Amino acid sequence: MAPVTRRDRVRYWFDRTMSKGTPALIGWLGLASVALVLVVASAAVVLAPRDSEENGHWPGMVWRSLLRTLDPGTMGGDTGTGPYLALMLVSTIGGIFIVSSLIGVLTTGLEAKISELRKGRSRIVEHGHTVLLGWSEQVFTVVAELVEANQSKRRSCVAILANRDKVEMEDAIRARVGDLGRTRIVCRTGDPLKVADVELVSPGTARSIMVVTPEADDADTRVIKVLLSLGARDWGRRRPHVVAAVHDSANLPAARLAGGPRAHVIDADDVAIRLIVQSHRQSGLSQVCTDLLDFAGHEFYMRPEPALAGTPFGESLSAYDLGVPAGLRRGDGTVLLNPPMDTVIRADDEIIVLAEDDLLIRLSGGPAPSVREEAISTATAREPVPERTLMLGWNHRAPKIIELLEEFLAPSSELVVAAPREDPTADLAPAANLKIDFVRAEPTERPSLESLDVGSFQKVIVLSDAGHDPDHADARTLVTLLHLRDLEDALGDPFAIVSEINDDANREIAQVTKADDFVVSEKLISLMLTQLSENRHLYDVFVDLLDPAGSEIYLKPACDYLVPGAEADFATLIESARRRGEVALGYRLTSRFHDPPGYGVVLNPDKAAPITLAADDRVIVLAED
Repeated sequence: MAPVTRRDRVRYWFDRTMSKGTPALIGWLGLASVALVLVVASAAVVLAPRDSEENGHWPGMVWRSLLRTLDPGTMGGDTGTGPYLALMLVSTIGGIFIVSSLIGVLTTGLEAKISELRKGRSRIVEHGHTVLLGWSEQVFTVVAELVEANQSKRRSCVAILANRDKVEMEDAIRARVGDLGRTRIVCRTGDPLKVADVELVSPGTARSIMVVTPEADDADTRVIKVLLSLGARDWGRRRPHVVAAVHDSANLPAARLAGGPRAHVIDADDVAIRLIVQSHRQSGLSQVCTDLLDFAGHEFYMRPEPALAGTPFGESLSAYDLGVPAGLRRGDGTVLLNPPMDTVIRADDEIIVLAEDDLLIRLSGGPAPSVREEAISTATAREPVPERTLMLGWNHRAPKIIELLEEFLAPSSELVVAAPREDPTADLAPAANLKIDFVRAEPTERPSLESLDVGSFQKVIVLSDAGHDPDHADARTLVTLLHLRDLEDALGDPFAIVSEINDDANREIAQVTKADDFVVSEKLISLMLTQLSENRHLYDVFVDLLDPAGSEIYLKPACDYLVPGAEADFATLIESARRRGEVALGYRLTSRFHDPPGYGVVLNPDKAAPITLAADDRVIVLAED
């Protein structure tokens, strides 16, 4: 092996210096410029002393040589001896090479920097921001909701990390979400499973972190891996809360173990199943839940009210001008929705208030609104009666739906499952209250539906076909709904329809079918995760609302609360519900059942505004049964 010479060492040093990129190249060009100027100025003093003396000796020659190096055009008017002009020519030619090289280096460096910025690999410097890890259709719903939630804030930021091109993500958000208001969206390209990539979005200074469910077959596995990565991170004293969702209930324990005590993981399947069953029991519930979770409508807020300390909860129902108390959050973190009306509010309690915006929540400064006693009616006791339900289609949620229906329906109720497959009900556990039959049928074909005698059923559940991609499954659901609506019109005997939809865009199209409820589980989960990212304490509120053992949202006949046709106000409706141990959140007008965007749902209206409800209208209440 040949020995290493000094020349090799110098060349190696030079190569290492040049490999440092644009700053090193600019430095070498600067040194070359200095060397050229000094050499030319010194040579002029020696070879053209008279011209040098006329131009300020050596300092003056340095200045003139510098000008000709940086601007070759300045030599056009030069006069003097031959050696002087020759040296100025050398300075000019050298300047041409140096300046052109400098322009090329700057252009290349600028392009490289722009390319680096497009890759989204620089670390952001934010505080109190929301981090989204991953990418799917869920991102657009979450971003739109966060933009709406942050309207009243002076400054907010949402940072997104995903394995996609930064510019593509930003363009997609601008196209799908539109006006971002005061919220800045910062996208970075990276793998949420890699700790180094996650650092690009500064998770340690974030207010909350949301793990976005990816559009992949092993979505839950990837969510659990991200939760493990976050759980293993050394957060120090300040740790943001983490929210995520899994779509298979069997993965829920592993996901919660991976996320740790600071992570809130939602069982998306369980939420969808419970909402389908609850909507089956009371038409319109899905729209109420959407309004409660959507930041554009009314949502739950938690706020301390020392002025109400020592007051029974029932009296607090009329304490706010704009807002309805729905429960209490105790000092130890326990959530009580619709507690007994004589529950005393403690000084360290937070009131759970339903309001349009937290800035609008304020205690009433005057006396409580007067109650119109003549408008309050007495509830009529109704014995549960057996029902006949038709379930069209089959997917992995169906067994759990049937299990819950068996729990809620009156004895001797019937359920007929119709699907284009072999009988899947044979493997179900025997039902005590529910008689289950199966018919092989194609829900998208009119003759098959006619053979089922649809008019003999009070309720119809249309499940999304898991054997097709979401868009195709929604298309099949739309065809089925159109057939059902046409059959209903022909029979003149209405029946309630609950339909499962995958894409919220298809829900808007499906409105023409006038089904009673559309359960868009993906959107509802996105809305719930967004609410939790803003306030992690709402997790216990949502769990309580979905738990059959606690207080739930019901849509009960208005005639049980107010005399049909009598003029009243919301304060009177609140008082009528209070006497029954319930909290009135609003009402739903049957005449506007299919009118967008509210579909007849009115939440938290002005307490003094006059209202007149018909017997078939519904009152939205928090109640235990």
